Amino acid sequence: MEEKKSSKKVIVEKTVKSGVSFGSALAMVISYTAWKSILWAIIHGVLGWIYVIYYILRYKGL
Repeated sequence: MEEKKSSKKVIVEKTVKSGVSFGSALAMVISYTAWKSILWAIIHGVLGWIYVIYYILRYKGL
């Protein structure tokens, strides 16, 4: 039973890391496309999903 718990924990940790990495990459691409600035792309990459959600709400009107 203990082995199942630890394998599930590893899967969740990998999924979270992938999601954070994808969010950062997506934020950087959106930022660079919108602002044509590497500095803003880096800043938005650090913010990750926060910037992606902000961009969608602010500029796409969803």
